[in-house]
Amino acid sequence: MKSIFYSALFLSASLCAQEHQYDYTFFTNSLMKDNFFYGNVKSSGSASVKNQNNKLLVDKNEFHSAGNSLVLDYKNAKDGKWEASIEYEDVRGKDFFTKSNFLSFWIKSEKNDSNILPTVKLQKADGSFSKPIRFKLTKKNQWENILIDISSLDASVKDNPKSVKAIVFSQPENSDSNNKIWLDDIAFIDSKEKKTISSIPKISFTKGYMKHVDLKWNPITDNNIRYVKIYRSDNGKDFKPVGIQDAYIDRFADFTKETGKKYSYKISFLDKLFNESKLSEIVSAETRNMSDEELMTMVQEASFNYYWDGAELESGLSKENTNGRQNMIATGASGFGIMALIAGTERGFISRKESVERFTKIVNFIEKADKYHGAVAHFIDGTTGKTEPFFGTKDNGADLVETSFFIQGLLVAHQYFNKDNAEEKNIRTKIDKFWKGIEWDWFKQTPDSKYLYWHWSPDQGWVINHNLIGWNETMVTYLMAIASPTHSVPASMYYSGWASQEKRAQDYRKDWGNSDEGAMYTNGNTYYGIKLDVGVNKGGPLFFAHYSFMGYDPHGLTDKYTNYFKNNQNIAKINYLYCVENPKKQKGYGKDGWGLTASDGPNGYNPDEPVEREDTGKLTPTGAIASFPYTPTESMAVLKNFYLNYGDFLWGEYGFRDSFDLNNNWCSPIFMGLNQAPMTVMMENYRTGLIWNLFMSHPDVKTGIQKLEKEK
Repeated sequence: MKSIFYSALFLSASLCAQEHQYDYTFFTNSLMKDNFFYGNVKSSGSASVKNQNNKLLVDKNEFHSAGNSLVLDYKNAKDGKWEASIEYEDVRGKDFFTKSNFLSFWIKSEKNDSNILPTVKLQKADGSFSKPIRFKLTKKNQWENILIDISSLDASVKDNPKSVKAIVFSQPENSDSNNKIWLDDIAFIDSKEKKTISSIPKISFTKGYMKHVDLKWNPITDNNIRYVKIYRSDNGKDFKPVGIQDAYIDRFADFTKETGKKYSYKISFLDKLFNESKLSEIVSAETRNMSDEELMTMVQEASFNYYWDGAELESGLSKENTNGRQNMIATGASGFGIMALIAGTERGFISRKESVERFTKIVNFIEKADKYHGAVAHFIDGTTGKTEPFFGTKDNGADLVETSFFIQGLLVAHQYFNKDNAEEKNIRTKIDKFWKGIEWDWFKQTPDSKYLYWHWSPDQGWVINHNLIGWNETMVTYLMAIASPTHSVPASMYYSGWASQEKRAQDYRKDWGNSDEGAMYTNGNTYYGIKLDVGVNKGGPLFFAHYSFMGYDPHGLTDKYTNYFKNNQNIAKINYLYCVENPKKQKGYGKDGWGLTASDGPNGYNPDEPVEREDTGKLTPTGAIASFPYTPTESMAVLKNFYLNYGDFLWGEYGFRDSFDLNNNWCSPIFMGLNQAPMTVMMENYRTGLIWNLFMSHPDVKTGIQKLEKEK
């Protein structure tokens, strides 16, 4: 359902003047081996560039910054020409950039004859090109930095780097020759001056797991530092670079692929021109065999760290995703993250004292955040508490669904922090104030409405006019509205709105599902031998079975049509069996490769589901792993397969990256706030029931369920 709004993305620069500014970077490293997804190779006549599926090749053995580079093994020909583009990889929320005064790239060439070296030009988003530029090399078979003044290409790019789609290397005119070059660290930068780095690097934490080692250092505040460079040794003496990390991230996961080995590490700091600081002192860690239980804890803790170490600094809440907005928090993801923080506290990832400090920060932020009839916006500036209309000017007020995700997490925290001391009382009091201030009944839009509505704008009213109809992720909104002690809606709205069977609701389901199956809310069809009581098509993307049920225990939710643990379990099993059948012959699908749900993709965000028209070929770790309560054996198979066999590209500083697509040799570079927490939380619910038990113990939640029971 979120795809409706991702397509309306609006970038509000005026409200984010203090947001982190990125260098406009085309290539640093490829997560995937063999070929680079972002770009294209084409040739004519006798000219050629070695490629794979018209993509540039990746070389893991040659690089300027670890651990790979792009290789152009080309043949120039007078009777033809070749061209290779390296496209900018657009990342959600990466909207603010440093001034683009220079194009910087590092090159290594077998030959340094300028007559056979390619020209370079900019491809604009509108399809036009800048004039091509020649460059010279002074060395052969050595890395050399090329700096080109942007004004010599296109001066308009300086203040508008997003107008550039790609860097294009092309055959020079009238040349019959061949050469091989490697390209690395391609970016627009603001200055060619060497920066002074006074900070001394220090590794503060290291720990070995089955196939990787985690490293951590203190957050970096020196703006002259662009990257952290990581060195590894397997004998404590001979160190080689194994990776670089963006300076705004204070963690690195070194996926060594080896178990039972001791490794030593050092780090250094780099400026934008890769001038290097002094090295840190050496630290060591050893990889080891791990049981299934230990692997589960490892995944939980890694995802937990997204919300602990990766949180927005002022509010302590969750960002939408990594590599994007640094000041903006997402309220729904924050609600999920709150539950992950509670699970992590109970598992000892942090102390209760640390948790209390974080939640004190959170509840203090909630008090100052913009509210609209008690509800909060989808996105909020963490430094000011002001609404951020990230999805467009119409979405500049209340988001009732995100509010319900948020309060679901906060009610868990309310029950967890139950000590009789001032700090925990303060947390409970402020959560209670927020909970009781949400005017759920006002979001009916009219007194006689059968439905709740998703959005309200303070200056445009009900302009989006999106009423909430299931089956999807919004069940929790009706359940919370019914449970409210101050502004509740009648429990009958569950059936008149969420589970409505009137024509309006049927048409809504048919429209987004492109199917009559499940249009009545009930389904009743059998898929792969499994009867599905409720759900459109084959149940939809798996997040439908997760988001409303991280706090609400589906075992205890039974309406006129089904029990929701059994229904969710059937949805997960159908998803699994679809991937085992694999009707589209997608790479990686099978008994240990399943979990179709909403996530980042090679062509943008998409809510994949187990029907062919919505199966884009990407696999999303949270899909299967957050389904642990429903499919523990099948989910464990995915966890182990993804970590042991794909971990070298899929595992990062916060655990599993958002998604990957083996058909396109693509892996998402981001971790998403909506997708990391469900793994931590639902695995905890499977293992101990902690989050379910806490949430279901809240008196208002109990009352809401009792009200719903009377409607059956």
